Amino acid sequence: MIIQVLGCHGSDCRIVDGTQARECSTCSFLINGRLLLDAGTIGNKLDVDEQKRITDVLLTHLHLDHIRALANLADNLVDGMQQPLSVAGLDAVHEGLRAHIFNNAVYPDFFRIPDPVEPVLRWRSLVLNQPNHFSGITVTPVPVHHTVPALGFVIEDDGGAVLFSGDTGPTEQLWEVGRSVRNLKAVFIECSYPNAMRDLAERSRHLTPELLAIEFAKLHRPEVPVYPYHLKPIFRDRIRTELSLADLPEWRVLEEGQVLKL
Repeated sequence: MIIQVLGCHGSDCRIVDGTQARECSTCSFLINGRLLLDAGTIGNKLDVDEQKRITDVLLTHLHLDHIRALANLADNLVDGMQQPLSVAGLDAVHEGLRAHIFNNAVYPDFFRIPDPVEPVLRWRSLVLNQPNHFSGITVTPVPVHHTVPALGFVIEDDGGAVLFSGDTGPTEQLWEVGRSVRNLKAVFIECSYPNAMRDLAERSRHLTPELLAIEFAKLHRPEVPVYPYHLKPIFRDRIRTELSLADLPEWRVLEEGQVLKL
C-alpha cells in the first residue's frame, strides 16, 4: 500500500521557525493513487492528471477541514471524465454536502451536473462494520466518537492493512475491530491538542498525547507503528514534545509530502 500525505493537520497554517517555514494543510491521503481519504487538501498538491486518476473519495465526516477541497476537485474533473467520481461515507455527510455546499448557492450541484444521469460526483453509501470494495482496496468503516456522525476506517490491500481513526475522542469499537485485523502495518491516530487543553479536547471530541496513548493501548498491539496526525499547527511543537513522553513504543508524526510504502 502506498499512502501519499497531501495534508495531515487540523488547520491550514504557515509556521515559521527561524529561517524555516512549514506549510501545514488540512487532511487528505491518497492511497494507491486512486482512493482519496478525506478531501481537505487536493488541488494544490496534485496536478490535473493525478486528480483524474482518483476513482473514489472516502469522507470521515462533514466538518469543513475534511471536505472543503471536494468542490474544487469536482471543478477540475468536469471535462473529459470517463465516469462519475464516487464519493462515499455516511448518509448524514451526503445530506450535509447537498444542503450546505453543493446547493447551487454556495457551489454548483456537481451531484447533478453536467448531467443528472452522468454527474461529476456520485454518492455511495457505506455499509458500516462490513467490507466495502474500491478499486482493489477493501474498506471497513467503523463509527467513532466525534461531535458529528463520523467514521474511522480499516483499509486493506494485498500487501496489508492500516487503520485510520478519523476525528474522534475516546472510542471503543474501532479498537475492537482493529485487534482482529490481519497484517496490520500502521495505525494513524488523530492528536489535535496538547495535554493542557484536555478539557477542550474532550468537549470537542478530539485527543491529546495522553489520551492518544490510552486509546492506542486499547488495540493491544504495541508492535504496530503509530502515526499521529491532525495536529493543530499552532500547538504542533508542544504536541510533538508531549508525544515523546507518552507511552508509545514506535511513533512518527505525519508530515505533508510524505509517501509511505506499507
